[in-house]
Amino acid sequence: MNSESPFSSAAAAGGDAVVPVSVLNRAIGTMLERTFPLVWVSGEVSNFTRAASGHWYFSIKDAQAQMRCVMFRGRAQYAEFTPREGDKIEVRALVTMYEPRGELQLNVEAVRRTGQGRLYEAFLRLKAQLEAEGLFDAQRKRALPAHPRSIGIVTSLQAAALRDVLTTLARRAPHIPVVIYPAPVQGAGVGAKLAAMVETASRRREVDVLIVCRGGGSIEDLWAFNEEVLARAIAASEVPVVSGVGHETDFTIADFAADVRAPTPTGAAELVSPQRVLLLRDLDHRHASLARGFGRMMERRAQQLDWLARRLVSPAERLARQRTHLQQLCARLASAGARPVRDARARFALVQMRWQRWRPDLSQHRATVNGLDERMERALLRQHERHVARVETLVARLEVLSPQRTLERGYAALLDAQSGRAVRAPSALKPGRRMTLHLAEGSADIALSDVQPRLTDGF
Repeated sequence: MNSESPFSSAAAAGGDAVVPVSVLNRAIGTMLERTFPLVWVSGEVSNFTRAASGHWYFSIKDAQAQMRCVMFRGRAQYAEFTPREGDKIEVRALVTMYEPRGELQLNVEAVRRTGQGRLYEAFLRLKAQLEAEGLFDAQRKRALPAHPRSIGIVTSLQAAALRDVLTTLARRAPHIPVVIYPAPVQGAGVGAKLAAMVETASRRREVDVLIVCRGGGSIEDLWAFNEEVLARAIAASEVPVVSGVGHETDFTIADFAADVRAPTPTGAAELVSPQRVLLLRDLDHRHASLARGFGRMMERRAQQLDWLARRLVSPAERLARQRTHLQQLCARLASAGARPVRDARARFALVQMRWQRWRPDLSQHRATVNGLDERMERALLRQHERHVARVETLVARLEVLSPQRTLERGYAALLDAQSGRAVRAPSALKPGRRMTLHLAEGSADIALSDVQPRLTDGF
C-alpha cells in the first residue's frame, strides 16, 4: 500500500482516524488487484444468470468453497460456449472487490471447459509441428476421383456415422460397392488402430477413395483423430482420403492431413459419391447430343451429295449457261459505257439548276434600291422640316428674352459711365456721378445732382 493511502495517515495518528467504508473497500480492491494477478480457477457453475445488458453473473464452487463471478458483455460475446448449471469449467479471472456491497468476486476474462485447455494446447503444438513438416501443404493434396469404382470407410461398425454414410451412398450411388475397414473411434489406443486401417486400405488398393469418419462429440471424444500416428498414416496413404469427423465447427488434425475435409460424415459421403440420378441425366444428355450430332452430320453429307449432283451437268446445258452468262456480261458492258454520259448529264443539270437558283434578280434589287432612295428622300425632308421648326422656335424664344424687347416695354438700363457696369442698388448712386441711360430708342449721358434712396418692395 502506498504512502498516500488513507491508512498511512491513520497509522500516523495512532489508529484513531476514521475511514469511510467506500474508501476502505476501494483500498481493499486495489490491494487485491495488485496482489493477485490473472489466474485460472476451476470449479462447478452455480446460479448462472445472463442479464439483459449481456453480462454473465454466476458462482464457481467446489466441495469446500465458492466464489461469485462476473463476466461482462465485452468478454462474454467471444466465449465459445455458454456455461450451464453444474458444468465443470475453468475461468481466467482477476480477483476484485465489488465496492458497493463489499463482496469479493472474480472478474472473468475467459472461460473454457475443464481439461479443454490442456488438450487444445496439445492440439496446437501438434498442428504446428506437422504443418512445419509440410503434411498440410496444399500442393500434396490430391483431387477426388469423379467416378470412383469403389469407396472405403474407416470407422466403427457401431457408429451412427456409419449408418448415415451408408444411407447417403445408397441414395446417391447404389451402383458403387462399399468396403468397410472397422476400427474403434473412441478409447485408449484408438489412433493407432485407425492408422492401421488407413494403411491397410492404402496397401490393398481395392478402393479409389477412403472416408475416415465419426460423429460429433467433445474434444476428448474426438481426440483419437488428433493423434500424430493417424495424421501421418493419412498423409502417406496412396488412396485419396476424405475426413468427416464431428460437426461443422469441429476441426481435428485428421482434417488438415486429409486431401479433403468434409463438415460431417454425411457431407463426406456426398463429396465422394456422384449422384446416380445426375449421372443418368448426364448420360441421357450425352446420348441426345450424340444423336443430334450424328443427324446433323448425315444432313451435311446429304447436302454435299446434292451439291455434287447439281455440278454434274451435260456439255450442251453448260454451253447454254455460259452463253446466257456472256449475254449478261454484254448487257452489263453496254450499261457501263452509257453510265458515264448519264452521270455527266445529271451532274450538269444539277449544276444548272443550282445556278438558276442562286442567280441574282436585278429587277427585284433595282426596285428595292428605288424604294430605299424614296424612303431616304422622305426622311431627309422630314429631318429638314424638323430643323427649320426648331430654329423658328429658338428665334421666337430669343426674341422674347432679348434686352431690346425689354427696353421697348418701357424699361431703361442705367450704366456707370466709368466702369460700364449696370447699376442695380441705390447705394451705387452718388451725387455728381456720371451715368449712361439706355432706352428703347437710344441712350443719354446724365449727371446725378441729388440722390434720395428709398425702400420699396416693387413699382
